[in-house]
This record gives sequence, structure tokens and C-alpha cells, in this order.
Amino acid sequence: MSRPHRIVALADTDSYVKWAAALLGSMPESWDVELLIVETPLAVSAAQQEAALAGSGLRAEDVRRVEYGDLTQVLSARDADAVLVAARGPVVRVLISLVAELDPRPVIVSGLPGISIPATTAAMVHRMQSDMFVLHSTREVREFARLAQRRGLTQRFGLASLPFASPTAVRGDGGSDLVFASQSIVPRGRVDRVRVARLLIAAARAHPERRVIVKERAAAGEHQTHAQKYSYPDLLRGLGPLPANLVVSTEPMGRVLASAEGLVTVSSTAAIEAVARGIPVIALDTFGVDDALINPVFVGSGLFGSEESVVRRQFRFPDQGWLADNYFHDPTVDDWVERLDGLVGRRRRGALPPKAGRRRRGGRVRDVWERKLALGHKDRTPAGYAVFAIVAPMRVVLRPLLRPYYRRKLRPSG
Repeated sequence: MSRPHRIVALADTDSYVKWAAALLGSMPESWDVELLIVETPLAVSAAQQEAALAGSGLRAEDVRRVEYGDLTQVLSARDADAVLVAARGPVVRVLISLVAELDPRPVIVSGLPGISIPATTAAMVHRMQSDMFVLHSTREVREFARLAQRRGLTQRFGLASLPFASPTAVRGDGGSDLVFASQSIVPRGRVDRVRVARLLIAAARAHPERRVIVKERAAAGEHQTHAQKYSYPDLLRGLGPLPANLVVSTEPMGRVLASAEGLVTVSSTAAIEAVARGIPVIALDTFGVDDALINPVFVGSGLFGSEESVVRRQFRFPDQGWLADNYFHDPTVDDWVERLDGLVGRRRRGALPPKAGRRRRGGRVRDVWERKLALGHKDRTPAGYAVFAIVAPMRVVLRPLLRPYYRRKLRPSG
């Protein structure tokens, strides 16, 4: 009798830990699962870890933290059939490269932790060595497949229902909170973020009997997947006395949504979580629709609304025609586990060839340098220290000399 299939996930930041845990928690019971939280400079705090794991279905004994320097030994001891690598661009490439060097090599799976429209070349290039790229809507699969073909990239895509947006996660009636889902870099600039902060104050003052909850993904001093330069708690404190019904929360999103009347966001995946629970949404259109805002996905949804709509709490339910193509497809068309089963079968037969990573100038030295940049002080390898000692001073000297060249190269033509 063959042993059960085993998958180990590697994750570090808040959004990726939440995604990896939920994805593992949604797998068939025939799979052995484990989540390793890699100690990178932006790894989740204990409180963020607890919030990210809430409702995932993972047991406490299925999760442990591990130093990067111990990963090869730990993964070799696990002899996993598959490794899910869940991390942001620079780190995911480093981790996938490490996993690809294991012998025997496991199936390598990667993906993105939420709304992935627009499809980007960078997301695929960082994950070139993965055997499968997991996406969460039929539209995402279609757009990434088109982009891969256009760019000449080879990748398998697997479809999985967004695991923390299950339609079965229905709240009871009676919610009265306006929940604002904060994002660290959307919008990015201080002026725009102050505008949002003033809007939240106005919404709280308009209905003093009902709360406005600013849902933050990190408390002060904690890291996020993307660095947040202007936090809403800091901005709000700078705007004078605040209404008593305007509160900040770092509780798990599912818990915050349990008392929500509606959710407001620019483009957070929390909008999908809210829709799954039958909670109406406003996708704030104050700053327009742009790839940089990660909100083109909401075109045609009927969810866009103005600042006035927020103050008046005129939340919207999505257009039914938009749902099936955007995160609410029939779960029976999910194929990522089936594809993974097939890849594991090929691996056990010795018929799964490795995938090559991106070949760039600099070879091994560049790989070590980029690992040092991605992991910072968490990369304690002699090679990392040596390359940093050599390359860092060279960059300081060469960067001013090369800047005019890059400006010419990047200047738009015509």
C-alpha cells in the first residue's frame, strides 16, 4: 500500500500565510499537510500568525516556524511529494530555487494570495521553476494563459476556489458595522490616503450609532507583505479628535465581517470574502480604475461607488453575470488538486523533469546577491556575506554612472 500524498507549504508574510493555510486546509483528507513559516525579515508576528490561521482548518501541530538556513535539512527529512511556495516575488524565487535543488525533487507549486488581475509577467517570471501556478478564477486562468503565450513562458495553471471565500461562510443577519479593508500600497500616496482617512471620519460622523471599523492587517511594529508607509491609524491620529464610533481592528477578517453591514475597499480581496458571506460591498472609485490600483477586476461587477455612497452606506451586491467568471465559478471545475495528483504520480515514477529558472547575467554570484537582498540578515550563509561585501560597495560607485544609461533605455519611444 502506497503512503499518503504529502504536501508542505513555505510561507512568510501575513497574506501568504493566510493563503497557504487556507489552501492546505481545503485539501482532501487523504493528503498529509504541513505549513512551515520561514523566518524572513517580513515574517508574521505571533499575533499575525494566529489571525492568518483562524478558520483555516489547520491544526496547531501542522504549523511550525523554521530558519532559512535549516530549510534544506527540514524539507529533506519531510520527503514531501509537493511543496507549495507561498511568498512575494523576490523571496519566492529564492525559496523555489532551494526546493528545486532537493533530491529527490518534489513537485513545486506556487501562486498568488487573492485578486491577481491584472496578470503580470513578473508574477510568472518569479515562479518559472514551479510545476504549477494556482489561480482562483476562470478569468485569472484565461488571462495568465494568454500572457504566458504572448511572452513565450511555459507554465501549468491550476484552478482553486479562493479558499477563504467559501460561499458556505455565511454570517447571520443584523450586522451594522461599516468595515474598511485597508491595503498597504493602494492607494500609495499620502495625499490619497489622507483623503480616505477623512472619508472614514465623515462616514462615522454621519451615523454615530453605528461603527466604522478600519481593518488593519498589522499592528504598529508588525510587518506586512508590502511595506506600508502611511498607516491609517497614524493618519487618523493626525486629523484631530476622532468620533468614538471609529475604531481600528487587527482581528481576523472573518471575525470582523461577522458584524458587518457592508465592506468598503479600493481593491482588497476582502471584497470577495464579503461577497461570499452575502455582505454588500463598495469598491471605492475615487481614484479611478487602473492596474496600479488592482481594481480593473471590478469592472462590470456593479460594486464601484463614490465617497458619497460610502457616507450614506449605499452598499452594493455584485452583478450575477460577473460572479461566475470572477471567483464564484462552480467548484466542480476546480482542477488544481487533480493536476497535483497527476504531477505527484509522474514524480513517483521518475517522469517529472525539472523546470529551468530564469537565466540572467551574473550566474551564481547574482543568485547569491539576490538571495541576500531578499532575506537580509536572515541569510547567514558565508557566500551571502562574501558577495554582499564585494557587490554592495560596487553598486554604490556604479549606480550614478549607470543611471543615464538606464534612463535612455527606459525612455518611451514615439
